[in-house]
Amino acid sequence: MSIRYILQIMYLNEDKINKLFLYWLKGNLILVFSIIIIGGLTRLTNSGLSITEWELFAGIFPPLNEDAWNNYYNQYKKLPQYKLLNFNMSLNEFKVIFYWEYVHRLFARFIGLFFLIPLVYFHFSKKIKNNYMTICYLVFLLILFQGFIGWYMVKSGLINDITVSHYRLSIHLITAIFIISIIFWLIKNISSNTNKNFFNISKNNIPFQILILLIFMQIILGAFVSGLDAGKIYQTWPLMDKNYFPDDILIKNLKVFLDFDNHSLVQFYHRNAAYLLIVYVIFLTIFIYKRSLIALYKPLHILLFFLIFQVMLGILTLISGLNIYLASIHQITGVLLVFSAINLYYLRTK
Repeated sequence: MSIRYILQIMYLNEDKINKLFLYWLKGNLILVFSIIIIGGLTRLTNSGLSITEWELFAGIFPPLNEDAWNNYYNQYKKLPQYKLLNFNMSLNEFKVIFYWEYVHRLFARFIGLFFLIPLVYFHFSKKIKNNYMTICYLVFLLILFQGFIGWYMVKSGLINDITVSHYRLSIHLITAIFIISIIFWLIKNISSNTNKNFFNISKNNIPFQILILLIFMQIILGAFVSGLDAGKIYQTWPLMDKNYFPDDILIKNLKVFLDFDNHSLVQFYHRNAAYLLIVYVIFLTIFIYKRSLIALYKPLHILLFFLIFQVMLGILTLISGLNIYLASIHQITGVLLVFSAINLYYLRTK
């Protein structure tokens, strides 16, 4: 890259810089969406604990010789996951799960740099609106927090457990959803040359904000199910082994219903949160049509499509015995459902 080309980029006019800013945001949206998919597959393949240390710079390169591979392999052998679950795993099998986690971490580093370097340029250009830049600073802080949570999550599976903490996993996932949602909202604002406030509380906005909240809660419960492997029990639908409420839960007091470490209860909540979401969307559909909000018809239909598809995928994933491809598509559709809900709300709010 020549110095002349760099200078041309540095001294772009305001219109071109704003276009570049929008393209950059769209690129980040695609990258974050991609890493959510990669992260989901890393979890589904139980690969997240294959690298036991966080080496910010040394970890950029994979093992390059047999000694390096054996070093990583021997470190993994010390974990409860290996001793209790993967004790028959060969070195070649270990390499498969290693590369899933390696690609996940490498992609995370790339996203950090892809966001930071242009952010510095846009900061010093002084040609991007201050409120847009403030949002981008917030997103960068969330990216840093996401990196910390990723390490903190992996740490939870290195000592006593064969998997990571489902609480930390849920924070890791929901932070990614926050990041991608903020970027999506910002792109909508820039593309339509408006400055809509997501947190604008009004009687017209509240029904749509509740919708997004319900979807976020369902995503958290989904992360609990994934982290606990709670989908491995009660692989029947619509009942949980011939019962609506799981029969392996002994109800001694109301505190039982707050036990989010209970596999059966978490799956029960995830199922019923889906039913609640369906009922709520039905009422929201009636609300939109009774008020003849014609501009919302198309985005509502998109939301309904992804909701129905997501529910079907959830059922198929469960009864298939947690087929990895169905589970991955289930997670992808969950993100698309978030997009469709935010888009619906964006078109409604002033």
